[in-house]
Amino acid sequence: MTPAPRATPPDRVCHRRGMTKGEFEMRLGAPVFTNQGDPETFALAHVKKGYTAAYCPDGLKAGQTENIRRYRDALARHNVTLAEVGVWCNPLSKDEAEAKKNVAYTIERLALAEELGAKCCVNIIGTWDDRCWYGPCAANFSKDFFDHAVSVSRKIIDAVKPKNTKMTFEVMPLSFLDSAREYVRFLDALDREGAGVHFDPINCINSPRLFYDNAAVFAEAFRLLGDKIDSIHLKDLAIRPDPPSVMFDEVLPGTGGIDYVALMREIGKLSPDLPVMLEHLPDEASYDKAAQAVRGFAAKAGSMIL
Repeated sequence: MTPAPRATPPDRVCHRRGMTKGEFEMRLGAPVFTNQGDPETFALAHVKKGYTAAYCPDGLKAGQTENIRRYRDALARHNVTLAEVGVWCNPLSKDEAEAKKNVAYTIERLALAEELGAKCCVNIIGTWDDRCWYGPCAANFSKDFFDHAVSVSRKIIDAVKPKNTKMTFEVMPLSFLDSAREYVRFLDALDREGAGVHFDPINCINSPRLFYDNAAVFAEAFRLLGDKIDSIHLKDLAIRPDPPSVMFDEVLPGTGGIDYVALMREIGKLSPDLPVMLEHLPDEASYDKAAQAVRGFAAKAGSMIL
């Protein structure tokens, strides 16, 4: 059965002067709570929520040519962009066998992103902490760690030589890759066309000073990274008032201290096809509330979310 054409919700209007019907500022996406084994069902679940960007569906592997084609076609038919293929392992593990396994897995996921035509494949840069796959470690800020990260990341990219996607790395406060400036330094050292930027602006906030001046942090970050950004994660951040040590909690967008209007304004300057992806929420109802909040902030910023 051919699905009915997707109607544009009446409350989504274009706010930027000079934009015409069909032009948009950014694409919103989030996890969908449905059977991910059927491409049409998967795509329509995004349509139902008003999402036009998607995380990689579960269970896909590189080389599953026909199944990948079916997902690619279903998403395209419903105007849903495949934002990112996640990896989420430590390719720099001090355990040689673990590192070898994780590098191979990252290469496989990058190959899948290439076949899918996803905007990017994303992993953390890695860690030399031996307690947790993303954990803090003093060595993560050393020159030796930086050089090793460059070497391993080149190996991953060179194994696939992507043309349809980018290999990207999550900004996190637990290694050198903790800011836009460090991302620029890393990309310059990496020197690979197949490398791009997955940007999590909230992960750049790692002190009260930055937290209370987050709009300025975002302005500098987007100035430095700009059109190199392939996908963005969205969440909010709250600082705990009671402990003597600094502690942050990720919270629903609009319920923390992030200047979301400023953030939406910066994102709105980028490609109209850029995916902005909600994450780290406990259930479907929370994602629904987050999506509503983000759309509201985007409208206040003069941006449009498709």
